[in-house]
Amino acid sequence: MNIQVLPDHKLSSVAPLKPCNVEKKEVELILVKDQNGVQYTSSTIMPTPSTHGTPCTAEELEERETWGKKIDFLLSVIGFAVDLANVWRFPYLCYKNGGGAFLIPYILFLVIAGMPLFYMELALGQYNREGAATVWKICPVFKGVGYTVIIIALYVGFYYNVIIAWSLYYLFSSMTSELPWLHCGNAWNSPNYNNIAWHLSVCVFSRRGVLHLHESRGIQDLGMPRWELVLCLVAVVFLLYFSLWKGVKSSGKVVYITATMPYVVLFVLLIRGITLPGAMDGIRAYLHIDFKQLNDPKVWIDAATQIFYSLGAGFGVLIAFASYNKFDNNCYRDAILTSTVNCVTSFFSGFAIFSVLGYMAYKHGVRIEDVATEGAGLVFIIYPEAISTLPGSTFWAIVFFIMLLTLGIDSSMGGMEAVITGLSDDFKILKRNRKLFTFATAFGTFLVALFCITNGGIYVLTLLDNYAAGTSILFGVLIEAIGVSWFYGVDRFSEDIERMMGFKPGLYWRLCWKFVSPTFLLVVVIASIVTSTGLSYDDYVFPSWSNVIGWGVALSSMMFVPIYAIYKFLSMPGTFKQVSGKTNPSHLVPEIKCDSPPGFGLM
Repeated sequence: MNIQVLPDHKLSSVAPLKPCNVEKKEVELILVKDQNGVQYTSSTIMPTPSTHGTPCTAEELEERETWGKKIDFLLSVIGFAVDLANVWRFPYLCYKNGGGAFLIPYILFLVIAGMPLFYMELALGQYNREGAATVWKICPVFKGVGYTVIIIALYVGFYYNVIIAWSLYYLFSSMTSELPWLHCGNAWNSPNYNNIAWHLSVCVFSRRGVLHLHESRGIQDLGMPRWELVLCLVAVVFLLYFSLWKGVKSSGKVVYITATMPYVVLFVLLIRGITLPGAMDGIRAYLHIDFKQLNDPKVWIDAATQIFYSLGAGFGVLIAFASYNKFDNNCYRDAILTSTVNCVTSFFSGFAIFSVLGYMAYKHGVRIEDVATEGAGLVFIIYPEAISTLPGSTFWAIVFFIMLLTLGIDSSMGGMEAVITGLSDDFKILKRNRKLFTFATAFGTFLVALFCITNGGIYVLTLLDNYAAGTSILFGVLIEAIGVSWFYGVDRFSEDIERMMGFKPGLYWRLCWKFVSPTFLLVVVIASIVTSTGLSYDDYVFPSWSNVIGWGVALSSMMFVPIYAIYKFLSMPGTFKQVSGKTNPSHLVPEIKCDSPPGFGLM
């Protein structure tokens, strides 16, 4: 008796259909029996009890929406992965951690962990054609990790949209004949600040003119939202809503602008930057090679965390985007292309950043390390200060903040799409009312974001930035990798990919999925916990209770993993029985139960 294996090319030509709410069916194992040289097949389709007696609607019988063009998908993935961190974090990390020597651990972790995880999520979403939660029909006990990444993506939207609102505020403020941070005689300046050196005025503008940080004593003293930032936040939320309300058909067109504009602006800024005096000193500092730095474990931790966060695995976005691909799309090629573009962009942006930092050091007669920084301070203080000294400063400021705006928008679109797709695939009523659900999601993020644009809002944002997607997202991807590689099985996962593309992943990818990537994630999770310290912002140290709240935020998403696993144990004792509940033309394969021997083999 042999198991019949249907030709893969026949399976991969049909995209999965949407489920109906009525009669759920399971396909039993197809058997082949040899009798006198003739093969006989036998299969049975068993109906399962249905909780709904209503007939399928026309909408449910339609096939899943797909991207209008392949380029829509590629630009959406690139736009999500290439975000503000590519500009404000990687260049500084490279400079701080040995310059060119930092590329050794960075590229190593890209190859052994970043790309494999990127490839895994694209393949997982494309084959199952589901969002981050329902994709775990492959092994339902792990469905909790789907809710974990959806909640994390929602949390990130609470504060990431605020950073975009800052960019919009700076953009509007730049539309004057003279940049507002060029001088100190402004309404937000106190008498003590009116006589300071002009080059510090941009810091004053940021802290007092935008954040109004001087009106807050700490996280316990937030105050009211600033009306100027409220208007900018409203504009951001409406832009997100109208980009996403029609699904990938609308968002796939928006990224033609938001994903390509940063490259145009970076190139223009680079050309301008290298013509400035001191620019070459900055670039040499960026690329200097110090191999001794590689002896410091922190350098390797920085490289590991940067490659992980830069590619964006674990937020449910890649799974959601890939679920709208055609079933036979070559997601392997897509994974290699988009992850490479992301990392090259990070490296390229360093030239645009450090050419200007070199100019700043030359201008003020200081060393590069005195002006080099990372994070919001780089793009909202240091770079605007440099721009203000250039001829045509208004033009350069507008161009720069347009770049920040577009970098942020498509990344925020990706996060919100992960939430919308993940929940609407799980709850069909949300899918039938996508426009209303999209509005509710956008409006919900707006309401929470109001806390981040108060006088003390920067403290709330700092807390969320550290805890909402720190250890929790690393934990989520670790569980995801274990679920796919060890419980569902590398062999089964490889067979799924073969059904889509006609070839199995090579031994290298299977080894990475099964051993290297989980080990990498485990080490990074442990490192993130061990190196965790109390929060601070400049000279302000957060009270201990705020750190407790932060860990509560982190645990609020992670808890879905054990809670859902316990629920599945109690509801189906003694087995992890998988019930996909779908009869699927592209999945006429044996029922998979997680209590059968998983695919431990690699050959």
